Amino acid sequence: MKKTEAYSPSDLRYLQLLARQYPTVQAASTEIINLQAIMNLPKGTEHFISDIHGEYEAFLHILNSASGVVREKIDELFESTVSRADRDQLATLIYYPAEKLEELRDEIDDMGEWYRITLHRLIEVCRLATSKYTRSKVRKALPPEYAYIIDELLNTNYEVHDKKDYYENIINTIIDIDRAENFIEAVCGVIKRMVVDQLHVVGDLFDRGPRADIILDALMEHPNVDIQWGNHDVLWMGAATGSRTAVATVLANSIHYNNLEVIETGYGISLRPLALFANEVYKDCDCSCFQAKFAGDDAEHYTEKDKALAARMHKAVTVILFKLEGQKILRNPGFGMEDRLLLDKIDYDSQTIAIGGHTYALADTDFPTVDREHPYELSGEESELIAQLTASFQRSEKLQRHVRFLYSKGGLYKVCNGNLLLHGCVPLTADGKLQTFSIGCRDLGGRAFLDHAERVARQGYYAKPGSPERILGQDFLWFLWAGRNAPTFGRDRMTTFERRLIKDESAWTEPKNAYYTYYNDPEVCDRLLREFGLQGPHCHIINGHIPVKSKKGESPIKGGGKLIVIDGGFCRAYQPTTGIAGYTLIYNSNCIRIVSHQPFAGRRNAIRENVDISSSSEVFERMEKRIKIAETDVGAQLQKQVDDLKALLRAYRMGAVTEDHKS
Repeated sequence: MKKTEAYSPSDLRYLQLLARQYPTVQAASTEIINLQAIMNLPKGTEHFISDIHGEYEAFLHILNSASGVVREKIDELFESTVSRADRDQLATLIYYPAEKLEELRDEIDDMGEWYRITLHRLIEVCRLATSKYTRSKVRKALPPEYAYIIDELLNTNYEVHDKKDYYENIINTIIDIDRAENFIEAVCGVIKRMVVDQLHVVGDLFDRGPRADIILDALMEHPNVDIQWGNHDVLWMGAATGSRTAVATVLANSIHYNNLEVIETGYGISLRPLALFANEVYKDCDCSCFQAKFAGDDAEHYTEKDKALAARMHKAVTVILFKLEGQKILRNPGFGMEDRLLLDKIDYDSQTIAIGGHTYALADTDFPTVDREHPYELSGEESELIAQLTASFQRSEKLQRHVRFLYSKGGLYKVCNGNLLLHGCVPLTADGKLQTFSIGCRDLGGRAFLDHAERVARQGYYAKPGSPERILGQDFLWFLWAGRNAPTFGRDRMTTFERRLIKDESAWTEPKNAYYTYYNDPEVCDRLLREFGLQGPHCHIINGHIPVKSKKGESPIKGGGKLIVIDGGFCRAYQPTTGIAGYTLIYNSNCIRIVSHQPFAGRRNAIRENVDISSSSEVFERMEKRIKIAETDVGAQLQKQVDDLKALLRAYRMGAVTEDHKS
């Protein structure tokens, strides 16, 4: 027993458990060799996307193309041997295989020959896309019905004559038995799966654009994705938990931007109760301050009656929202937002309001449901309506499934491979210090507060319904949406009340947190990185949330290269301001590359004309040498496994653990 005395009981128990998985010296040794080999492979490619805002067509195109990585593989292989038109067609086929195949059937005379050429090219692209992964990892990514065949084709030695015949025979058989299109779709899927190893979504999937639900459906199928919650995400998460305030905000936003498709079609939530209430209560009211934004090609399809109903619905739900926000602020003094209690500040006689020492004229004071003595109390009808609408959000199976996914794959920030990913900000004071908060905590700032905030946000969904923890969590999700200097919001106030009711635009100002000044300072960026345990030449903060106004010469690169903002205007509503249609980031084993995108002309046009998103790529930072998996977070985990297995080998050799050759 003396030989086992070097091991503590807990260490020995752990090694004995590990021995169940690796019961012999040979098994442990083989796994060590395997893990060491993996760690010497190149680092996988990471793809960063932010502020998608429901623009599902542009998002899916960028996801399918991996921000140009797929096209780079095609050009690397075929630039000197295949025409530009054929390479364009091949790229579109990979992005949209089913749709492109359907179109090509009517255009190509000899489909058999086209299948043969195309399958050869696709296998070449697939081989290049999978070349830096282990054969085991590639096998796991293959569709089960074609796994064996694709594996054989990817690993055939074409220099050997017999193997070449074998390869050609497989291709010919696939065509002869009429499985070519099925097989093409399968290979295209593998290519898209393997060109990017990890997808990072740096917040704001919801609002503005038409179908955030389609985006989430696609993300749920992605094998390796993480999400940093944005303020628009936590708002919808709050609505799914049953927060009436979040539900009212979601509806007010969606009606204002005429974006009801995601609610009614995407999530199956009926707005008929709101329409009936609005038409009854607000039919004789002035609703001109609450006109919805009807823009784009569909604007002409809406009648004046449609627009009048939208304005009534918008006003009805916004008044409910102002009341519920007031209740939330009164219930949570820790939010420090008492100055945002505005309904009780209205002077109905003079039709003015005093805010921050200034008196503003109000464009509308016709609020039939507001009790001037108790302005934050809902009327009986309003209470019944918002309860009915909230229940619809809670009963939407698809919304609940998507929100559970956001909770399981998301958080307020992520530290990954030397980078800090967060949507909004790390709140700072005017003198550049970490801002502290006392909301369910005592004077927490920086990483400690973000960790606390994420725990409280999870309580809003998972704590027992009706419990104090659940109520605080629901209130806190709203705070993350619009609270003073909240990390996902990053502003002093949200001036929805002022924007709807005051024409003097000086009242609309929403001062940004000091973070958005200090993030231009390399020393502050370094200090923030250290706050999250990061330091070194290749560490960065990767931000979304604040659109980069590139048409005015603003750069997405801040803090001397320490911080990168990748919100460049994915949402169409922002593109006139930003001048582009978003930034994405590619981080492979050789470099970090920022890609700027022009507006997307649409899926149908892309398929028909083989038109890709016009993008320009710039290497932001090049590595001194190619990064291996050993230098990544995954490599650190693998090294820990290697260390444990080496400890198991020592235990076998010392006799502390006994081999089991029968397992």
